[in-house]
Amino acid sequence: MNNQIAISVADLVKKYGIVKAVDNISFEVLKSELFGIIGPDGAGKTSLFRIIATLLKQDSGKAIIEGFDNVKDYREIRNIIGYMPGRFSLYQDLTVEENLKFFATIFNSDIKENYYLIKDIYDQLKPFADRPAGKLSGGMKQKLALSCAMIHKPVVLILDEPTTGVDAVSRKEFWEMLRKLKSAGITIIVSTPYMDEASLCDRVSLMQDGKIMSIDSPENILNSFIKDIYAIRSADMFRLNNDLQNYPSALSVNTFGQYIHYCDKKDMIEEFELVKYLSQLNHKDVEIKKINATIEDCFIDLMIKNAAR
Repeated sequence: MNNQIAISVADLVKKYGIVKAVDNISFEVLKSELFGIIGPDGAGKTSLFRIIATLLKQDSGKAIIEGFDNVKDYREIRNIIGYMPGRFSLYQDLTVEENLKFFATIFNSDIKENYYLIKDIYDQLKPFADRPAGKLSGGMKQKLALSCAMIHKPVVLILDEPTTGVDAVSRKEFWEMLRKLKSAGITIIVSTPYMDEASLCDRVSLMQDGKIMSIDSPENILNSFIKDIYAIRSADMFRLNNDLQNYPSALSVNTFGQYIHYCDKKDMIEEFELVKYLSQLNHKDVEIKKINATIEDCFIDLMIKNAAR
């Protein structure tokens, strides 16, 4: 195994009955890389992370973490990883400080030994040191969970949807913390359903229905989207959506906030053609503008291409 690779996953499969939650997945994560698994609920992200964290055994394939096999060497792996599950799983009746001491003790460590790793995070928790973990806000719970996952100085950090259900400010702070941990040499693999968080990773894997559709840097994924895309709105958005769906050469029509993102089957489409079509259908206050694709646009485009195969 290449000594620059922290995680190597090859032909991984996990089934629940007839459902393939993880469907023949392969990828590698480099040391000190911030690697994102991006996909909606049900994509298979949690099953994949539980396999990597040695909490779930795959049906076939291999997962190697820092040279250790996830099945044969699970004890060694558990000593070098920090795992933060999607659901808050700390002891809710213990205080903030008691939880941190407990997890440090499990790994034969103490808070002082690796305090420098969590200082920026824990400083925000200090005012609540004596508060039961179950009574913290969502953002503070995530910061405590990250501190507990980091207190033994792991080599690899596995974070399953750490920002789900957290307010926008806390999400931003959390990702700033991850960048600092990456700069300290820690390998981070993180999953999220939020497409906008993809741009914060070094590389991302776009995952759907247990399969990986693409792996690349966010910039390269965006550059791979070559079709024209328009943001469109009118006075009647519901009818606009239906009418665009019925446009003869419509490829994808998806609502993004106050606009609908429209992509055509043709490589290029003239704006006046859309304006004429909508005018004939008596749409009022029509606004059309050509835009750059987002990661979510790229994700939808890949879904369409995969479905057509």
